[in-house]
Amino acid sequence: METMEHALAAPAAREYRLRQARSQFFGEGIHPEEGVPAQILASWMRCRELGLDSSSREVRDHAERARLSEARERSARLVEHASGVMEHVFEQIRASGSLVILSDPKGTIIHSLGDAEFVDRANRVALQPGACWSEEARGTNAIGTTIAARLPTVVLGQEHFLEHNGFLSCTAAPILDSRGELAGVLDVSCDQRVHQRHSLGLVRLSVHLIEKRLFETEFANEILVAFHERPEYVGSLQEGLIAVTPEGIVVGANTIAREWMQRRLEVGTGGAFAELFRQGLGKIADRMRSSGDALIRLNLREGSDLYVQLRSLRPQIRSVAEEPAVAVEPVRPARVAGRATNAAAGRTKIVLDALATGDAGIARAVDRARRILGKDIPLLIQGESGVGKELFASAFHNSGPRADGAFVALNCAAVPETLIESELFGYVGGAFTGARKEGAIGKIQQAHGGTLFLDEIGDMPLGMQARLLRVLQERCVTPVGSLKSIPVDISLVCATHRVLRDSVARGEFREDLYYRVNSLTICLPPLRERSDIRCIVERILAFEARDAGLDGVSIGEEVMRFVERHSWPGNVRQLQNVIRVAVALLDPDEREILPVHLPEELFMAERPDEAEQAPSPRCDETASELAFALPTAGSGARRLDQLEVELIERVMREVGGNLSAAARTLGVSRNRLYRKLGRSAPGGG
Repeated sequence: METMEHALAAPAAREYRLRQARSQFFGEGIHPEEGVPAQILASWMRCRELGLDSSSREVRDHAERARLSEARERSARLVEHASGVMEHVFEQIRASGSLVILSDPKGTIIHSLGDAEFVDRANRVALQPGACWSEEARGTNAIGTTIAARLPTVVLGQEHFLEHNGFLSCTAAPILDSRGELAGVLDVSCDQRVHQRHSLGLVRLSVHLIEKRLFETEFANEILVAFHERPEYVGSLQEGLIAVTPEGIVVGANTIAREWMQRRLEVGTGGAFAELFRQGLGKIADRMRSSGDALIRLNLREGSDLYVQLRSLRPQIRSVAEEPAVAVEPVRPARVAGRATNAAAGRTKIVLDALATGDAGIARAVDRARRILGKDIPLLIQGESGVGKELFASAFHNSGPRADGAFVALNCAAVPETLIESELFGYVGGAFTGARKEGAIGKIQQAHGGTLFLDEIGDMPLGMQARLLRVLQERCVTPVGSLKSIPVDISLVCATHRVLRDSVARGEFREDLYYRVNSLTICLPPLRERSDIRCIVERILAFEARDAGLDGVSIGEEVMRFVERHSWPGNVRQLQNVIRVAVALLDPDEREILPVHLPEELFMAERPDEAEQAPSPRCDETASELAFALPTAGSGARRLDQLEVELIERVMREVGGNLSAAARTLGVSRNRLYRKLGRSAPGGG
């Protein structure tokens, strides 16, 4: 795409060609043949026809409170669904001198988030809420040109029509509603000297997410039909979405679905579902009810296959058994992306994407876990106590096709050995002394259709390990005291702070079960090694303050610096407890957490040397699991440091000096690698 190609061009060469093109167009009235993308040149021509003066510093359209209020009211739904996405985008680019902007269809900025220093510069050219950034008001700019062309737009430096906007680099994409009409524009702006190549991809991906949320909200009372030609894309942002009434009438389609229909059919909204898919809605609904499959493959008359998933399935869909048969083949459920909502509790569930707050280790864990959503692959989570293993497991469950099923957790280390069998497998009435006469359903059976989370599985007794292995192999569970096997369908997620491979070597964990539960192993880094501590603190503080009924609570900078350098042996759990206590100790008129609000022994304690800290559990997911678990017997601290440095230097040579690649190979965070090399992490991270 031309817009992307010109954004990736070598800066010096691009600037030279742009100066020449600008001189030809504005100085000589000649249309340049190179140096400026066609989309930008077309915008320049529109601006000239509008009578704009490129050298003028007069601002035609100032920010107005009244217009901002009216625009926000007109686009209330857009603001509601875009705000969370914008916060996520801002977290990805925080401290880069950038601004995330949302405008309405007319170009009025209705919401923005940005770094304070750049916000001040942006305000000087009225790049702020309440100002209109249409081409008529500001000339060529990413927001206005996106509105005019209905295409993603990158405007770099002097590509802006007005010279005084030349310090900006702006990247924008249109947000379309279910009818294909413009609902607004999402933009990322920054100083043109720090423009990031990935900005266009980030903006377009974020727009897809906003459009999906708008679509799902608008048609919350209808049946949503998700489809794609490839099964792995059903549940992703690349899926087609069609809203259908219980009677089978199509009332809405997202951008991807509209494009798909235009290529193959001449049917729009108002048409019948059977006209689109060569099969009635009722028959597909009946098939899903009977088999429980979340995804089916349709063999279309034209000969191609289409994978379809029904969501918001309502009982009003009438059965149409008399419809003509069409080849329907069940397949395994695909992953379901986005936010899952607990309707009964009325609150939003945590999903995997919400856990990615900027740390490379967590991002890698989220990405690897996301790839196996909807697939029959057990997940093993390793990490120190308190790093959030159960939260990660719950987010994994909420992000997949089993999100509407039960999430059943059992801490194998917290249940006495004499009770763990009945807790896990259940029992029939009278199975043993003290048993309830009606019996009890075990955790495995409770998790049928959902996810079973076995925390601290490394502490499970060997006898129970053998029975669990049998359940995983046979997909049946036999309650204590019963001779009847009950079929179960579960997704298995396990967690441990132990190194299971060592437990296997010591005979404490069955080798055959080990290979069953660790199909994919991920390691959650300890809090002391994470680069997103500030974000974690802000999230915990927001939750605890809201729970305490307080608004506007913040963390003092001295406390924040302490949080960043403390070792946190209890990890996130310990940090949350400290913040909860600090919020409770605030006086009624206080809104800033200071050192006086922290436990005295915690704040005054010196952080132990890194060499004295307990090592993170080794992760079995990489071949380099022993990289930082060096032997200590007979070696002094200096010798350990030397060994570590030698290992790091060897890996650095192998990856050509790439620190990020070296950190991945060694299985540690980039911050820890910087410290080992005696450097400072960029940005203070």
